[in-house]
Amino acid sequence: MMPLVLAEAGEENIIRKVGGSAEMKQHLEDMGFVVGGSVTVMSVIGGNLIVKVKESRVALSREMAQKIMV
Repeated sequence: MMPLVLAEAGEENIIRKVGGSAEMKQHLEDMGFVVGGSVTVMSVIGGNLIVKVKESRVALSREMAQKIMV
């Protein structure tokens, strides 16, 4: 298991765990980051990530991406 920030761009990963405070977990789950779901890092810009989750592209801060384990 590793944080999403270490995942290779273009490689599909399965979400194993979503960490952080209760509010952050809920926010990430509302955006589609649920355990068992797939996520693909599209690009990294200035430390922030553009990811594809549930057929949508979402921008994540490095801090948030570190809470998502794949």
